This record gives sequence, C-alpha cells and structure tokens, in this order.
Amino acid sequence: MLIVAIRTIILYSALLFTLRLMGKSELSKMSPFQLTVVFMIAELAAIPLDSIDASLFNGLIAIFMLTFLQILISFLSTKIEWFKNFVSGRPSIIIEKGRLNVKEITKQRISLTDLMEQLRIKSCSSISDIDYAIIETNGELSIITKGQEYCVIIISDGNLYDENLRFSGLDYQTFETKLRKVGITSLKDVFLALCDHNKTLHIYLKGNETFAKEIKI
Repeated sequence: MLIVAIRTIILYSALLFTLRLMGKSELSKMSPFQLTVVFMIAELAAIPLDSIDASLFNGLIAIFMLTFLQILISFLSTKIEWFKNFVSGRPSIIIEKGRLNVKEITKQRISLTDLMEQLRIKSCSSISDIDYAIIETNGELSIITKGQEYCVIIISDGNLYDENLRFSGLDYQTFETKLRKVGITSLKDVFLALCDHNKTLHIYLKGNETFAKEIKI
C-alpha cells in the first residue's frame, strides 16, 4: 500500500512537471499528434501503478523521452513550415465567399447536418452571410462573417505562407516588390507579416518586433 502511494506521488509529480515543460500553448492546441503524446504519457504512467513489478524508473524515462520529443517537434514546427504541415496538417476552407467547398467537405468527411449544427452553435444561420468557414488543424471551426475584421499571416519567423498570400489577393512578385519599397530585401528578416481586412500589410522585423511597418496593398 505504501509503495503504491509513493509511486503515485512520484508519477503525479513527473506528469505535472512534463505538462509544465510542454507549455500552455501545447495544451490549448491539441493537434492529433499532441493528443497521441498525451494518451501515451497517461498509459505509461498507468503501467507502474497497475503493477508493482513494473519498473518505475523505466516508466519515468519513457515519459520524459516522450516529453522531449514533443518539445523538439514543437520547436521544429515553428521553424520549418513543411514539417509543421506534416505533423499537424493544414487548415481546410469549407465555405468561401458564401459558397460551399463540396470537395473539401467530402475530403474532411463532414456531413451537412453536422456542418449546419456547428454554424448554428456559432450563431450563423445562413451560409450566404459567411465569408470564410475554416476547419483549423485542431478540429475547431472558425467562421469569418461578411464585414467582420480579420487578419491572415503572410510570414511567420521568415517562413512564407503561400496559400495565405493568395488568400490576400497577392502574388509573390508583387509582394516582394512591396517589401523592397520599405527596405526589406529578405523574407528571413521578417518576424511577422499580417494582412488585415482593409488590405493593409503589417510587417514586424526581427530585432524590432514591437514596431510594425504598414503597406497598403
């Protein structure tokens, strides 16, 4: 009985520590990969509790190894766009300018009944009132209604989002020209570039992330 209690305290402390290591953002996103890691950690923690003969040390090593892999993959996902897409997938636009994207709805295996239910939950009664409805990588449905203010990410930490660039009505050559006009010669110098609903670019340079250069498209 005492051994079980001690093991429980040790594993509880280890799990609390690993969750703190992963950070708040990891718990809020919960992509399929992150859910898999959380389930595996929970399963590994249960083994030493279910069986006294199971090695507590081996269980802790496995838990900390999974935590290390999760942190490493999260870091790589912030630096390498194709790696992030491979691990977490891409957002899916299912409604665009008031029109259903039937191909994407079919691909994501979403029934129209479920879609309409989600729209009602989001207080949207008509598809025609929606500019964009997007299934995010964590499975959440994001809705931008007509006339609603929004921003899309064009560059994040030097990585260009091609789809968002097209979404904003820009091609790469035009975008590059506009950057050069304000003295930006490399995308790697850009920490963050946003395009808002007024078709204005807000550009934050590395080393001066608090100040934004604004360019009208």
